[in-house]
Amino acid sequence: MTTSYLAQSAYNPVRSAVKTERGTEHAAFERVTVQLSRANRPEASVAQRASALHDNRRLWTLLAANVADSANALPQALRAQIFYLAEFTLQHSRKALSGDASLAPLIDINTAVMRGLRGEAQAA
Repeated sequence: MTTSYLAQSAYNPVRSAVKTERGTEHAAFERVTVQLSRANRPEASVAQRASALHDNRRLWTLLAANVADSANALPQALRAQIFYLAEFTLQHSRKALSGDASLAPLIDINTAVMRGLRGEAQAA
């Protein structure tokens, strides 16, 4: 590298990707779903399972609060569906934490939400 190149690159504008709200939501779901998938392995510890379930519950609780807000611009029917999924996720997480249920339904729901977020982001 030459000093000329270094000088030019130091003053070039920083180019970073701008994340949309959907992109941020997708990234959050992706991170939590990866945790759930790792926690779903037979060799996963109880601590890994509890941590993944906790993070997933936090995400869905935040989502439920968001769609329950009257200022939310999503259609009412979609808001109701998301709220229902949040309720199911929270109930199923309790069962999964006690070992009475699989993590697979939670992973499936999160994956479906990520697909929807990707589809909306591409259409926008």
